[in-house]
Amino acid sequence: MVDLESEVPPLPPRYRFRDLLLGDQGWQNDDRVQVEFYMNENTFKERLKLFFIKNQRSSLRIRLFNFSLKLLSCLLYIIRVLLENPSQGNEWSHIFWVNRSLPLWGLQVSVALISLFETILLGYLSYKGNIWEQILRIPFILEIINAVPFIISIFWPSLRNLFVPVFLNCWLAKHALENMINDLHRAIQRTQSAMFNQVLILISTLLCLIFTCICGIQHLERIGKKLNLFDSLYFCIVTFSTVGFGDVTPETWSSKLFVVAMICVALVVLPIQFEQLAYLWMERQKSGGNYSRHRAQTEKHVVLCVSSLKIDLLMDFLNEFYAHPRLQDYYVVILCPTEMDVQVRRVLQIPMWSQRVIYLQGSALKDQDLLRAKMDDAEACFILSSRCEVDRTSSDHQTILRAWAVKDFAPNCPLYVQILKPENKFHIKFADHVVCEEEFKYAMLALNCICPATSTLITLLVHTSRGQCVCLCCREGQQSPEQWQKMYGRCSGNEVYHIVLEESTFFAEYEGKSFTYASFHAHKKFGVCLIGVRREDNKNILLNPGPRYIMNSTDICFYINITKEENSAFKNQDQQRKSNVSRSFYHGPSRLPVHSIIASMGTVAIDLQDTSCRSASGPTLSLPTEGSKEIRRPSIAPVLEVADTSSIQTCDLLSDQSEDETTPDEEMSSNLEYAKGYPPYSPYIGSSPTFCHLLHEKVPFCCLRLDKSCQHNYYEDAKAYGFKNKLIIVAAETAGNGLYNFIVPLRAYYRPKKELNPIVLLLDNPLDDLLRCGVTFAANMVVVDKESTMSAEEDYMADAKTIVNVQTLFRLFSSLSIITELTHPANMRFMQFRAKDCYSLALSKLEKKERERGSNLAFMFRLPFAAGRVFSISMLDTLLYQSFVKDYMISITRLLLGLDTTPGSGFLCSMKITADDLWIRTYARLYQKLCSSTGDVPIGIYRTESQKLTTSESRKIASQSQISISVEEWEDTKDSKEQGHHRSNHRNSTSSDQSDHPLLRRKSMQWARRLSRKGPKHSGKTAEKITQQRLNLYRRSERQELAELVKNRMKHLGLSTVGYDEMNDHQSTLSYILINPSPDTRIELNDVVYLIRPDPLAYLPNSEPSRRNSICNVTGQDSREETQL
Repeated sequence: MVDLESEVPPLPPRYRFRDLLLGDQGWQNDDRVQVEFYMNENTFKERLKLFFIKNQRSSLRIRLFNFSLKLLSCLLYIIRVLLENPSQGNEWSHIFWVNRSLPLWGLQVSVALISLFETILLGYLSYKGNIWEQILRIPFILEIINAVPFIISIFWPSLRNLFVPVFLNCWLAKHALENMINDLHRAIQRTQSAMFNQVLILISTLLCLIFTCICGIQHLERIGKKLNLFDSLYFCIVTFSTVGFGDVTPETWSSKLFVVAMICVALVVLPIQFEQLAYLWMERQKSGGNYSRHRAQTEKHVVLCVSSLKIDLLMDFLNEFYAHPRLQDYYVVILCPTEMDVQVRRVLQIPMWSQRVIYLQGSALKDQDLLRAKMDDAEACFILSSRCEVDRTSSDHQTILRAWAVKDFAPNCPLYVQILKPENKFHIKFADHVVCEEEFKYAMLALNCICPATSTLITLLVHTSRGQCVCLCCREGQQSPEQWQKMYGRCSGNEVYHIVLEESTFFAEYEGKSFTYASFHAHKKFGVCLIGVRREDNKNILLNPGPRYIMNSTDICFYINITKEENSAFKNQDQQRKSNVSRSFYHGPSRLPVHSIIASMGTVAIDLQDTSCRSASGPTLSLPTEGSKEIRRPSIAPVLEVADTSSIQTCDLLSDQSEDETTPDEEMSSNLEYAKGYPPYSPYIGSSPTFCHLLHEKVPFCCLRLDKSCQHNYYEDAKAYGFKNKLIIVAAETAGNGLYNFIVPLRAYYRPKKELNPIVLLLDNPLDDLLRCGVTFAANMVVVDKESTMSAEEDYMADAKTIVNVQTLFRLFSSLSIITELTHPANMRFMQFRAKDCYSLALSKLEKKERERGSNLAFMFRLPFAAGRVFSISMLDTLLYQSFVKDYMISITRLLLGLDTTPGSGFLCSMKITADDLWIRTYARLYQKLCSSTGDVPIGIYRTESQKLTTSESRKIASQSQISISVEEWEDTKDSKEQGHHRSNHRNSTSSDQSDHPLLRRKSMQWARRLSRKGPKHSGKTAEKITQQRLNLYRRSERQELAELVKNRMKHLGLSTVGYDEMNDHQSTLSYILINPSPDTRIELNDVVYLIRPDPLAYLPNSEPSRRNSICNVTGQDSREETQL
């Protein structure tokens, strides 16, 4: 084997200074040559240019020295004037000759020599082939005038007293100052604003004019009044200020001519400077200027980065951000690349916002603009996407770049980012808080189909209702005469708060007790709803961990209440009775609340229930009387302090909750069709895996088209499939990745297999496709806002197409439950629009009053929003804003919507109150029953009531039920009576406008009857048939015409018209939400109770067989399981 080390030649010695001194033979024998590289030519001129011009710091020093020389020359001129004795006489020789002492002459000659040498050197270094360009420069000419006479006087002593206009060096000092400022910016790598530079130039120009005028007038008046410098200064100030007292005036023609020349120069130079200053001021007003470093270090501020700022977005952010008391001293710096909108400018001029909001025009991708906003000192940075863009993916890309730029510039600044598409979320995983719009949107739409009005529930929870004001008269709807609006407005003020258990008055006494025990008794005693906890050493929040969870002193409790505990004062009932507080406002079966809210500067006074000791068996509720006709039911069991394993009704995850009610054949077919597990594929990075119902085998792609047959099936419409459950139709523009979050909640593992609704995706919604996909027997239809219509020339017109299409669906299929997403919340008033509806007009007036009173949720009383049939994703922008104060809000909202699944955390569901459950009577007893039996925690009620109608409206509805008028009366009535009968019947018609019975139709029917009398007589049966058809056509209403249109179209498509109920609608009912109602609120028939149910996985038995009689049911369970109450 060859020795490799012997073949490698030794390395030559390194180049060292010691080798050169000692004469190292190894280095002398080395044939390598050291080469030095230069950026420029290695000549003497280039080295001088590098030192005097190109190098930033040395050039700055040279210009500072030059500026000092010019100021010194001006100072020497003033000293010469002050030391000179005014000579007698008016000879012109006094103009050309002055008295100059020898030391002063020596100093002026030295300054002149240095200045001239520097000027010639700089001219030589900057020479580029045209010598006249260097010579004819004004600074060079002034330098020659001020320096050459002194140099000549060295060789010609008689010229030492020659007058030299050294005061003109002030203009050279101004020129040096401008260059020095530019070099200063380059040297320290900071750019001052152009406004600062222009102001500096203007001030220096004005000073130079005044100084030149002072010195010129003083010197020319040597042959006149012999003015001193102070008198000259006085004259110049009076003259330039256009006051002109006239006490000091020039006498000689030369001084007068000089004043005229200086005034002309001032009239030319100063307006140009002022014009540039005004232009820069206007540009600065547009760009917003800078946020000073001193303010950033002494004050707290947050930065809002948006691509375009609209007035709605701005007001939502400001109202929500400043709703919290501890944020009142914060400043908001808005960084936007576009020019400020007119409406935004008007709002920011209001004193309330002008003192706290700073608008900067700039880009987050420029470090210079981030420095202007002092991003590195900001408390937080909010980056919002522009949802009105046609290309939402491109909008996300811009948001991602902004987030990267902010993170690179200020790594320690907390980021709050809003993203539109879920597939882009993983790019900003580093952000502290992220809200993905499509994730939340589709999850809320899906839960709206299971738990009605979930979107309204979440919206109310994440909004701050009238800030922190809890005064009774300030709550929304409290000035309304209707009781439901007062209850709804009161409960809408509930929000989610947090507190450590050991520091809480609400929950401290429940340390060592079960979670359900603490939740029930805290609600009974204080009226607060405990919904979740978090261990001190764990970052995961657990919603309703169940009765087996034992409360710890260091646990962080999350609860729903009108206000946080820190703003609450506690008063016992005995003390409250003595205070004689009036409670007449709450009289009634559903008065609100037990914990009376008293206006006291943002403080809630809560009445404590009687907490005296009871028997060891716990509190018991009285049974129905024996004389009652209802079946006697057992009393409600107490909520145990520590969970008893035998008393907890658990459910087996691997078995279906409703298997005991299915036949063996149905059970076998369902087991063969569905399996429980995790989805095998994730549509995008960052999606949370959810345990749900899956098919055993993947369905071929061709079978996914419902309206087209394939080799596997021959069905072409939804009716032919024979679905057992009603459909859920999703009308969307594209099948994006966000649909994953719509499907998963509807296929969650805790839903019984018998209640899984088929989901139909409708990418276009003409009438034929709607009928084929089974709209006539659908449970819900979800209309997703289309991306292509989100941008319009007029902002609020972006929802025009969606609103009109939904209105058409509402008129054609009045019994269909339609859930609509809009871009702008203000357009909610057009949903299910009725022009002559008195009740809608009254709600419109109420909305205007609430907006005038400063409500952040003025649209909340609109019936479609209160019922959960419409929502706007922009209402969830406040979720991101609230996260700055409540960093847990995004996590809790994701858990409620099922976007995240944490082991041991519960889920949101609902149950319906039936007639068999009314024996419970109150919400407190319902709370106790749920906590003691299944461990569920109720958080609110969805209530539906009949709409109270006026007398005129009841007449209109009654007119719809009129059957007909006999044929004989119509045949025997004269024409005049016919016309009168038409008018009376027209007044009692279904609609209040002329469209139901057009005048043309009435005239044509009269004309047809006259012809029938004059024409040949038909047989009796034929005449009766024609007359009946004619009368049916006359009496047909608009709704009947629409129904006939739909039925005819269904017949044309070969679809069955069975199940199409055109007369059933929800126009006479209204629905609303009561979040965390008071314990003594009466429950009513058909109330839907929102529940947070414990995770079934947490109580899955290890060895016991599956329990088929478990009552861990979900929304919509049959009456057998509901009557467990």
